[in-house]
Amino acid sequence: MAIYFDSIVFGPVRSRRLGSSLGVNLLPLKGKVCSFDCIYCECGWNSEGRQDTRIPSLEQVQEALERGLRECHRNNAPIDSITFSGNGEPTLHPDFPEIIDYTVALRDELFPEAVISVLSNATMLGRPGVKEALRKVENPILKLDGVDMDYVKVLDRPQNPDYNIEEVISHLKWFEGDFILQTMFLRGVVDGVEIDSMRSDLLEGWQKMALELHPREVMLYTLDRKPPLSTLEKVSVEEMERAAEPLKKAGIKIRISG
Repeated sequence: MAIYFDSIVFGPVRSRRLGSSLGVNLLPLKGKVCSFDCIYCECGWNSEGRQDTRIPSLEQVQEALERGLRECHRNNAPIDSITFSGNGEPTLHPDFPEIIDYTVALRDELFPEAVISVLSNATMLGRPGVKEALRKVENPILKLDGVDMDYVKVLDRPQNPDYNIEEVISHLKWFEGDFILQTMFLRGVVDGVEIDSMRSDLLEGWQKMALELHPREVMLYTLDRKPPLSTLEKVSVEEMERAAEPLKKAGIKIRISG
């Protein structure tokens, strides 16, 4: 059963990674638009979310942000993070840079202690203005689940046939370590083929990439809600801790959600 965020601004909700989080959905309210079609996405398959492909306008987003933040301010509702996630990839919104500028100004006025977080799959980093906008927020949380193209094609199912991991890594290097790397770890069976994030060659490739990028923080996580593919399984916190050990030794902050 797909989970959709049915408003532009929602919450605050309690996030296992970000505390009291006011969510922002820049995508359709009753559907899904994403540049990936991940086998573990809580919003379900892209094909199931095509009943609504209407992306809210810049003006609609601005109105919802101002209304939501001012209401939280009036009610003394605590907000640790203003978090862009929603029904797909937030940086697909054509006005993403302008929305970030507007959010920063509102945050500075109403919740100066809150951070702004963007959960992104890093596919749109080459679009003009997207990287620059992400540098303006405290938590650009950028996903890269692996460096093996065959594995990523199975796990993340990129919708662009020209998707290139080396190009994504090149864009991530632009941040000079000032970003948060997020990676999903799981195992299971996909179309009759076993996959396992802990497979030695996949894990070593991921570790090498993370050490080279040296982000200020790495978030490792596994399944939390029921995925659209029922043959997937969680990996343990202990396994993720072992996977992160070389990164810890290199001085990278690690956060693990089991």
